[in-house]
Amino acid sequence: MPFGIGSKNAIHAVDNASPQSTSGSQSASLVLPQNAQDSAAASSDIIPIVRDIKPEPPKSWKDSIASNPLLTAGVGVVGFTASLAVARKSVMFLADAVKRHYLIKLEIPIRDQSYAWFLQWIHQHQRNLAQINRGGIAQADAPHVSPFRSPIKYLFTRYTPRTHYLSVATTLSQHENGSISTSFALLPGIGNHIFRYKNAFIRMERTRELKNLDPQGIPWETISLTTLYAHRNIFTELLSAAQEQALKSQEGKTTIYTSWMTEWRTFGQPRTKRPLSSVVLDQGIKEKIVQDINDFLASGKWYQDRGIPYRRGYLLHGPPGSGKSSFIKALAGDLSYDICLVNLSERGLTDDRLNHLLSNMPTRSIALLEDVDAAFNNRKQKNEEGYSGANVTFSGLLNALDGVASSEERILFLTTNYKEKLDEALVRPGRVDMAVEIGLATEWQVERMFQRFYGDDEAELEPERRERVKELCREFIDVLRASGAFEGEGKSGISTAELQGLFVYHKHSPEDVVATAKAMVQAKQGN
Repeated sequence: MPFGIGSKNAIHAVDNASPQSTSGSQSASLVLPQNAQDSAAASSDIIPIVRDIKPEPPKSWKDSIASNPLLTAGVGVVGFTASLAVARKSVMFLADAVKRHYLIKLEIPIRDQSYAWFLQWIHQHQRNLAQINRGGIAQADAPHVSPFRSPIKYLFTRYTPRTHYLSVATTLSQHENGSISTSFALLPGIGNHIFRYKNAFIRMERTRELKNLDPQGIPWETISLTTLYAHRNIFTELLSAAQEQALKSQEGKTTIYTSWMTEWRTFGQPRTKRPLSSVVLDQGIKEKIVQDINDFLASGKWYQDRGIPYRRGYLLHGPPGSGKSSFIKALAGDLSYDICLVNLSERGLTDDRLNHLLSNMPTRSIALLEDVDAAFNNRKQKNEEGYSGANVTFSGLLNALDGVASSEERILFLTTNYKEKLDEALVRPGRVDMAVEIGLATEWQVERMFQRFYGDDEAELEPERRERVKELCREFIDVLRASGAFEGEGKSGISTAELQGLFVYHKHSPEDVVATAKAMVQAKQGN
């Protein structure tokens, strides 16, 4: 019998036998043949081997994870990414720590006066560096460094960073002869730039926020300057140099400001200061105003100690062309003050805006309200668009001049051609502290103006010519007196503007001035 079959039968026989049959089988086995006994012995030897084979136990979750290649790769990627993130955060933290300890940053917003000063300075600074590199001028703000003693420092002093992103600022200038010239200033544009100032490298970042606009629709801009903390004092020196350059460019000039929404903006280019002596008013008037305003400027503490508002108002009234506005411009130039023009008929100007403008004037400025009598006369006049004049009320004007919220340290000038049209509340003391009439030309004014145009350079004139000019002056005055120019008021007189126009037209020939005056008088008498 084969081994497998005999073994199987033997196993089943042993397992399925009952207790009663066991003894029988044992007795029967005693008489089995020899070959059967050998088979049974072999089966008994196999049974322990089969029973020792057991199924493998289930694997643990750790072994399952370790044996999954996809999961292992994913965990590795996540760990690597996390390590990179931690390294990046660490580098950023280290960089911020380095910036805080070793760098210093300065921000200049566009609303600050230093913003325009710095742009003007950086333009001139780059032009100077360009001339230095071409060998045109010597560099004055950097000490001399020998290439043999300190070659590295020498290379740094010779290296000049270049700006590749530029913006343009166009300037129009009007000359005395009426011609207009245009100049273009190439400034660092939006982005990052590096420049060198006194051997210190400075990083300049100019940013523009298109979503953040001012009421005029101009984007908000900021200039950020960054340098080593050891060079922190360079910012003060740089801004001082920018201010000095800006003031130097305006030296001898008067800036005119006009209101634009809620702020003051320069109107054109700064004007050359007009000499106060060029404005000829009637005898004693100019000196009286100048003395009063100088006394006011020197009495700030006196006003403060007595609790009096530190402001002064002047009213200049008289016919058109008598020199009211010309005197104010010349006075501002003599005091080194600027002028803030306030147009009460401006569309959109409200009481709040007027009060805000007068309370936030540029320093060392004179507020000028011209033709104040006509400011409230056009309220019933509407144009095609339905505009009915200014939105400033009369009470709003009064409150802006001397109300609770009115500004201090202010000089105000009002001009009008018709004083009788002004309300008494407007010209009362406290709002108008001095009212001065500037009328038509008097004999004294005519003589002074004639001598100013034709006899100012008496030292250069020959004696005969000097006497001739005086003779022509007396003749000219006689002609005007004969025409009744000095007797009446209004249309019967002559204004200083008319005289100046006549003198300018015949600026090289006083004889022609006298001849023209005679012709005008004859034509007037003929009519």
